[in-house]
Amino acid sequence: MRATTRFFVLAAIMMALFATPTASATHRYARHRGHARRIKWNPVLKGSHDSMLRQNEEIDRLQLPRINDQAQLEELERNQELVPIKDTPALRVSPAIQPDKRYCRPWTNYFLQDMSEAYYREFHLPLQVNSAVRTLDQQQKLRRHNRNAAPEIGDIASSHLAGITVDLAKRGLTRVQHKWMEDYLKDLRDRGLVEAAEERRQACFHVMVSDRYTEWRETKQVAAKLEGE
Repeated sequence: MRATTRFFVLAAIMMALFATPTASATHRYARHRGHARRIKWNPVLKGSHDSMLRQNEEIDRLQLPRINDQAQLEELERNQELVPIKDTPALRVSPAIQPDKRYCRPWTNYFLQDMSEAYYREFHLPLQVNSAVRTLDQQQKLRRHNRNAAPEIGDIASSHLAGITVDLAKRGLTRVQHKWMEDYLKDLRDRGLVEAAEERRQACFHVMVSDRYTEWRETKQVAAKLEGE
């Protein structure tokens, strides 16, 4: 009986040890959780009120309409004022984007082609577009469940409404890939060709492209051609 009693006592102790985390494990977890809470959000490409103002100033300079509804969107697509964003080996369009919203301005499309090809050369992976042109109606619906979405009217309205802006996916990027995207977009921002911001709550880079990008691109292509001759 004594041996049996000792056996059950020992079994109970072993079960308690396996069922209960050690103090050191709990402490490490608490430290990890505490450290995570202290991480400061400090992106290289910060969104700001001034940036949103500049985006709308660019839309006004170009005299572009903010697209009100589906009928206006379809008219701009028929007139080829908005051009389709197409899947390529270097660029993927998120299946979540409705087919009639996979459009942007021609210079924004040039930007997508150039950046995606540069990214593909570096990493042999495609970039993904998560969002492109939107209508005012669509932006209103978006704001109902996303309190961080830009307004549909006013001085800081979403620049997606003019078709000059895209969101590029950042989910799943390695540190090296993330840094590459930051550096690429920062260089264009410093040249006055884009307004770019890394979103915190949405896993994307928001990029508005100026029509000045077309001239800069053509100049760069000519220079590359002359250098190669």
